[in-house]
Amino acid sequence: MTAAAKRALERVRRIALAFPEVTERPSHGMPTFFVADKKTFANFADHHHGVDQTALWFAAPPGAQEALVATGRYFRPPYVGFRGWVGVAFDEKTDWAELADLLRDAYVHVAPRKLAALLEG
Repeated sequence: MTAAAKRALERVRRIALAFPEVTERPSHGMPTFFVADKKTFANFADHHHGVDQTALWFAAPPGAQEALVATGRYFRPPYVGFRGWVGVAFDEKTDWAELADLLRDAYVHVAPRKLAALLEG
């Protein structure tokens, strides 16, 4: 993992692990973030299966994938894109505030109501 990928992963960790009952563990060779150690809401894909990018894949509510992909900044990731997930590659243009909001939305989308309600206040 490059130094830039390590910095991106650390930023993602700071955001994701701040949500209630989030854990991280490897899944399918990627650092993966779970709600209540059960439901996946984000994966950190660093050159996963030879793809030449470091990216974040995250769950998205219905309709969000189409809207985000249409901006040209986001993409439909392999394996999980058919479920509405969204991917974004890290670069110097990464909007960390927007990404934090999208991670929050991903968390709320998959979290049990009780946990999601803690962020929806």
